[in-house]
Amino acid sequence: MARFRVVAALSYLVLALASPALAQSPAPPAPSAAGLDELRRELQQMRQQYDAALQQMRDSYESRLRDMDARLKAAEAAASAPPTQPAPATAATAPTPVTPPVLAGSASGTTPVGVPGSPGNPSANPGAFNPAIGVILDGKFASLGKDPGTYRIPGFQRGDSSTPIPDRGFSLGETEISFSSNIDQALYGSAIVSIERTGTVNVEEAYLQTTSLPYGFTLKAGRFFSGIGYLNEQHAHTWDFADAPLPYLAFLNQQLGDDGVQLRWLAPTDMFLEFGTELARGDAWPAAGASNRGVGTYSGFVHAGDDINESSSFRTGLSYLHTKASNRTTDSDTFNGDDDTGIFDFVYKWAPEGNPTETNFKLQGEYFLRRERGTFNARDYAGWQNGWYAQAVYQFMPRWRVGIRHDRVNAESVSSAFAGTVLDNLDATPKRYSIMTDYSTSEFGRFRLQFTRDESRPQLDNQVILQYTVSLGAHGAHIF
Repeated sequence: MARFRVVAALSYLVLALASPALAQSPAPPAPSAAGLDELRRELQQMRQQYDAALQQMRDSYESRLRDMDARLKAAEAAASAPPTQPAPATAATAPTPVTPPVLAGSASGTTPVGVPGSPGNPSANPGAFNPAIGVILDGKFASLGKDPGTYRIPGFQRGDSSTPIPDRGFSLGETEISFSSNIDQALYGSAIVSIERTGTVNVEEAYLQTTSLPYGFTLKAGRFFSGIGYLNEQHAHTWDFADAPLPYLAFLNQQLGDDGVQLRWLAPTDMFLEFGTELARGDAWPAAGASNRGVGTYSGFVHAGDDINESSSFRTGLSYLHTKASNRTTDSDTFNGDDDTGIFDFVYKWAPEGNPTETNFKLQGEYFLRRERGTFNARDYAGWQNGWYAQAVYQFMPRWRVGIRHDRVNAESVSSAFAGTVLDNLDATPKRYSIMTDYSTSEFGRFRLQFTRDESRPQLDNQVILQYTVSLGAHGAHIF
């Protein structure tokens, strides 16, 4: 009612000023002292109501801003957690692996959004799952004096992928397509498919991995490259030479990857120290036939590393591999039995003050020792084999590197009962000498020239190889 009186008085005053008739009328009486006090009280009340409404609005927006800030920090913390165990040494010498994007969370930052079948999150939001996608292109031109189709390593039974360079002339190497992403707050997933020059499609890796197990444990399940040795876990496009070293060709058919599970434990020590063990199906060389009801491969490894000073660091490791072979056949020669292999690896890296951008140096080597027992062509067989490689790569200026590698393997002599089989070493020590230089247009493109004097086969072969390797799309950091 009081507000109505104020509005009416103001309206009357406006009409009095605008109308000549009203202007000639007698002036209204001046408001009394009581009326002025009433107007002042009304104005003060309106100001208080306005201030209260403004404060309520301010509190509401500040609460929402604090909530959004908390969600952002939770998402950033989850995104910074790596899916794999951290590498040793400093960030300058061993960069942390890149973790693919994390799914958006709820207000608490714990519930994944848009995952089909999750409570309260129907599959109507397909954009919530955005895997990192990458493609690796590899191509070669190889000038080989000997036919790669007749390649063999005297004294060793070989797998179907143990030819160093499988084609003469121009050839498209592996085209690698990768998909990876955090699945939710507890799991990470990756799938890598390779396409051969012939069009054959292979699933190299397809696994899920935990990201939040306590006490430094990580569990991986699916198909993956084994963690034994140093080079085995790395994809071919990260190698410093165009082909795998001889021990990997002779002992592991280039690389060991199989279906199984892996458990790693990162020790809570100042230096890098991890332990791992694996159980696998037993279809991948040197295993065969998925012996022992589909669990034919067992392995264990320990890796340790640390900074030596601000410019250098190292990593070393011991690995053990036990496999069972059922009808493992090469050139009509068949082996049945057990294979036990030990591997010692060592890597040293140097970069001035830990900065590898201008110049850096890497020294790398591995030693293999194997014992096989069983039957070969239905005859009792037991034999020892060994091999090693050592290589050094030096980046003498930005984008330019040179490297040298020597690799060799050796199989002990066998009885005359195995003469003429793949176990016959022909009194030879297979070995190779390789040099290379490469130029990187960036971290995503590399061009390499390599020369190899190949004495691993019965006939000497001098080889010249030109290679390009480029990366498209997302690509995580490499291990130490």
